[in-house]
Amino acid sequence: MPPQRHAPEWTVVDFIYTGYWWRNRGILILNICLLLPLLTAVVNGIDSSLVNGLQILPDWQEFFGHPSGKVLGLINSAQNIGGFIGLPMTPFASDILGRRATLFIGSLIMLAGVAVQITASSVKMFIGARVIIGFGLTFCTNAAPLLLIELAYPTQRGKITSLYNSSWYVGSVVVAWVCFGSFQNMKGDWSWRTPSLVQAGIPLLQVLLVWFIPESPRYLVSKGFEGKAARIFAKYHANSNDEHDPLVVFEIAQIRHAIRLEQEINKDTSFKSLFATPGNRKRMRIIIAIACFSQWSGNGLVSYYINLVLEGVGINSTETKAAINGGLQIFNLIVAYTASLLVDWVGRRPLFIISNTGMLIAFGLWTVTEALFNALQKTAAAKATIPLIFIYYLFYDIAYSPMLVAYTLEILPYRIRAKGFAVMNMTVFLTIAFNQFVNPWAIDAIGWWYYIVYCGWLIIELVFVVTYIVETKGRTLEETAALFDGEQPQEDLQVLGGDAATMSMTMSRANGVTVTVERHESRSDDDSASLPEKKHREYDYYYELGKLDRNFASPSSS
Repeated sequence: MPPQRHAPEWTVVDFIYTGYWWRNRGILILNICLLLPLLTAVVNGIDSSLVNGLQILPDWQEFFGHPSGKVLGLINSAQNIGGFIGLPMTPFASDILGRRATLFIGSLIMLAGVAVQITASSVKMFIGARVIIGFGLTFCTNAAPLLLIELAYPTQRGKITSLYNSSWYVGSVVVAWVCFGSFQNMKGDWSWRTPSLVQAGIPLLQVLLVWFIPESPRYLVSKGFEGKAARIFAKYHANSNDEHDPLVVFEIAQIRHAIRLEQEINKDTSFKSLFATPGNRKRMRIIIAIACFSQWSGNGLVSYYINLVLEGVGINSTETKAAINGGLQIFNLIVAYTASLLVDWVGRRPLFIISNTGMLIAFGLWTVTEALFNALQKTAAAKATIPLIFIYYLFYDIAYSPMLVAYTLEILPYRIRAKGFAVMNMTVFLTIAFNQFVNPWAIDAIGWWYYIVYCGWLIIELVFVVTYIVETKGRTLEETAALFDGEQPQEDLQVLGGDAATMSMTMSRANGVTVTVERHESRSDDDSASLPEKKHREYDYYYELGKLDRNFASPSSS
């Protein structure tokens, strides 16, 4: 009778720090370091919201000749055009140069774009600056989330990566209120050049400080620098300099094995590999869908054309529009940050379902108020539209603000993580470009009837989310990524990490004496796997534990 695969004697839960994280020096310093890549989402919010805020300023409108139609659409989409140009290069930069180097390069390019924008003297120059900024930003937005999810402490990974995309609203709030302050206190060109100047702050900070934070341990292991990766985990996760700490050994063993497993599954790491296996196709179906949903749920109407939306319900005062825009961004920030702290408690799937159900109901009511005001000129309907916009964003922010990036990254395995994330960003760029060109034209052409299109699409979104979204909470990053490749890879990772930690503790107690760890296989392995497959798995298993044994015999090297 074939042996049964045993449950791991230890899991990651047995080694994590359970006290207040700010009392653990390693985790505290790590989270301070993670603020730098986290700021990338803030600068993304600043850059993406700036034109929306500038449209409200009379001096900007006057200086650039009151742009409208195709010109306004090009101004709004210029940043995304730059991002789209740079996007195919970003995963290769992140995987070859490293996460930190890619973040540094992107920030430098952004600083150059901001310099051009501040000195812009024509619409063409302004559009060119936006293209350069978008080109640089796409390098930052590829590298920074990877650095976050691959560095974060295991129990904080879900919250921190969810906070990343939610921090977009910090930038949006800054822009909204800087534009409001400029309108109130400045006249002439500097009323719009000052908000542009704000864009330079975070890229400058990242250029100066990025080399003082640690590199991704997953990147280091993939390049053969396991000693450096172990030292980073020992310093920031285990709060010690002991590279043989059980938590460090557990994480390194899982990462090493996951990368070896991925090398077999994804022999080719081109963009084609994203769709080469059933597991990858499942991942990309979900990733592309939620990327589309994040922009095609009706939020694009307010995010990029709030001026047109508010004028559509009779609100024409510049001061009122600026105040509503600023208040909405603060509201979004509060809800998104709150939802980010709930992802590990409530779970990913319930939040997606609640979000899509609420958006459908709120947007349906919003459509009714638009229709009543435009068809019957009922002022009460116009007044009701504003709170409905806030209610709609309440539900949008529950899932799509915190989890678009976090969920995408955690279901992708390391070797295709940067490329899969680039595809997600590319999908967002394309859907945003559609919004920016089609939305103003459609609103001008058919008015509130255009909202009905979004109502129908929201029904499709809800059906997809209920059918395909998979729950991922309570797993390590490697275990989560393996979720789509069948039960065997998940079991291998769980058992291997536990056995490695057991071996670590046994060796530590025995002062380095080698112990024998039994090779276990599940019945499904013996019954269904071919002999070459079983031999290969057995080799992998002994390779990992043998590597651990050698690490105890001699100090880790870089």
